[in-house]
Amino acid sequence: MASEPPLLQKAPVLSTSQNVAQLLKEVQYLVLQIQEDRNHSAENLNNINKTHDKMRHEQRITSYFKNKLKGLYNTATSDARSESELIQKAMEKITEIRELRNEKKGRESSGRSGASSSHSVHHHPYADERPKGMRRGVLMSLLQQNASQLPLWRGRVGESPPALCGMLPAESNYICRPGDHVAARVKVPDDEEEWILAEVASYNSSTGKYDVDDIDYTEEDGKSGKERHQLSRRRIVPLPLWRADPSTNSEALFQHKQLVMALYPQTTCFYRALIHTVPKVEHEDYTVLFEDTSYADGYSPPLSVPQRYVVSFKKR
Repeated sequence: MASEPPLLQKAPVLSTSQNVAQLLKEVQYLVLQIQEDRNHSAENLNNINKTHDKMRHEQRITSYFKNKLKGLYNTATSDARSESELIQKAMEKITEIRELRNEKKGRESSGRSGASSSHSVHHHPYADERPKGMRRGVLMSLLQQNASQLPLWRGRVGESPPALCGMLPAESNYICRPGDHVAARVKVPDDEEEWILAEVASYNSSTGKYDVDDIDYTEEDGKSGKERHQLSRRRIVPLPLWRADPSTNSEALFQHKQLVMALYPQTTCFYRALIHTVPKVEHEDYTVLFEDTSYADGYSPPLSVPQRYVVSFKKR
């Protein structure tokens, strides 16, 4: 049988390892481009400084200097935009690599357990992957690490941040993926309810309900397995997928004295709190005042909580 014409031949299906290798090459190429752009930008910035020095030396601003600086600043703006776009592309490739690797781990884990499921295994690149029976101290460290690795949103000039960046809520039709971390309102003993940090196991579109696992399953619990809850969508609040950059997208950050739900440090529970201070630079966390009747004014001292674990307050 004659072979298919080139345009009709199917592209070869690459393995996870091959896909990761290809993406790593693309990241390497992008990093080299970023460095080239940065070197070019440094030259231009040096020319700007030299021009300002000449202006100060002559103690007058001529039309020549004005036109020259205008051109140099336009070039600097263009260079910065180009570098920002390359960095964004590299971050997207890195996220793809993490997703592929986590999908592979999920398949391997599913294969070892021999369990069959109607839902595909997919882990969010920043989901916690602790082994069964992890000690609490290790769990807390991993949660902190996940928060610090949450990507910073860097959009193009004039581009608005997307849903689930900082304080921005999810779209109304948004469905969390298996492996995503969420704030989940669950029932606890004595018919009380609380918001816990949970991991999405699956979503049933016909019932509109999630199966979620309590993230706080440790050796100390003495449990035979993770505690699973079946919850409606209104009992789930997705966590941010990006950190908001205070210097460019302050509108995506909660503001002073705003009521929120925040993960209490060294626990896996969300409690009502007021924003005390807002991040001023990209690596800063919020500080919040948790409601606490043991204090005279009803609030705890300011405690630091990363953007990943601060979400809008949700009425019952």
